[in-house]
Amino acid sequence: MDYESYFRRQIDGLQREGRYRVFAELERHRGAFPRATRHAAGRTEDVTIWCSNDYLGMGQHPVVIAAMHAALDASGAGAGGTRNIAGTNHDHVVLERELADLHGKEAALLFNSGYMSNWATLSTLAGRIPGCVVLSDALNHASMIEGIRHSRARCEVWEHNSTEDLDRKLSALPPGTPKLIAFESVYSMDGDIAPIAEICDIADKHGAMTYLDEVHAVGLYGPRGGGIAEREGLMDRLTVIEGTLAKAFGVIGGYVAASAALCDFVRSFASGYIFTTALPPAIAAGAAASIRHLKASQTERAALHERVAALRDRLDAAHIPHMMNPSHIVPVMVGDAVACKQISDALLDHHGVYVQPINFPTVPRGTERLRFTATPLHSDADLEHLVASLATVWKSFSLRRAA
Repeated sequence: MDYESYFRRQIDGLQREGRYRVFAELERHRGAFPRATRHAAGRTEDVTIWCSNDYLGMGQHPVVIAAMHAALDASGAGAGGTRNIAGTNHDHVVLERELADLHGKEAALLFNSGYMSNWATLSTLAGRIPGCVVLSDALNHASMIEGIRHSRARCEVWEHNSTEDLDRKLSALPPGTPKLIAFESVYSMDGDIAPIAEICDIADKHGAMTYLDEVHAVGLYGPRGGGIAEREGLMDRLTVIEGTLAKAFGVIGGYVAASAALCDFVRSFASGYIFTTALPPAIAAGAAASIRHLKASQTERAALHERVAALRDRLDAAHIPHMMNPSHIVPVMVGDAVACKQISDALLDHHGVYVQPINFPTVPRGTERLRFTATPLHSDADLEHLVASLATVWKSFSLRRAA
């Protein structure tokens, strides 16, 4: 087999379909977010970032940066190895305490990414509980799907956010079967929100554990930023709450919060935890500072939701089609992979607007979109420039307008 030719053919296929991913080379500047410098073809230009998951701009916050500097000066750059071999740094322990407190749980367990926390925890729970069956929402993130697959446990996929289908599938299982319901609170592509209370009711009815991914909600919802479950007063009803430190908290890392026994079980049996070098102490310190700040401050959350509402109002006024939802995620619908990539390129090359196209397999074919995330640091002028740029590009591509 000519391996190199095979690789090229596969890449050529992605390019023909408009699904080939191109990474924009951007240089963020402290204190200037959402501005960045784009490096392309030997030149530089200023752009405005409109698709960052640093939802609150905490990656630029002085409290976070100061905490990271202090930890770097105190402890050095790296963790020195796994927490088992090199020892658990004090900053890891402090961060896990902050996370457990955030979600009202006995304990929390820190991972290097949200992807790893989902993959390792789900694969360990489902794989090591004898006869466990996982009930997975149809739109769960790839990290959850991979973790469930790796567990080799039986998996029943239930219709997205359909409590009726979930109840039917649970009712069909033999009595006494260990069961784990895995779902998200805010789904990152459509921006819809799970009916958490109803899912917990069904879990109680069938004796199932619940695993809630809150990565697109922590920091953004609830009186202390604990997510949708905190906002709705449901954290105590969930077996496991999983989250990330890389989005609203502005740093990097993932975690689960649960009972002390469950966290110790995952710590003791998850290979993805045991054999992975720990996060640097400075990262842990920055994340803890971000969490503490957002537990006390409502300013960033209030500003985010105001900016999202302002963006939607301007899109409506310009008749730019966007998917309505109850969250902070604003998907502008295109419906064609090639056009979606061309629009993204035109916005970046001619208007200084950076937003990535979202194509299959991230979303179903025919629902290709641009996914906008307004932040508290986007000004009125930024909003006006974005919508004017979209209107110009929409006209040049002869795209359908919203009614």
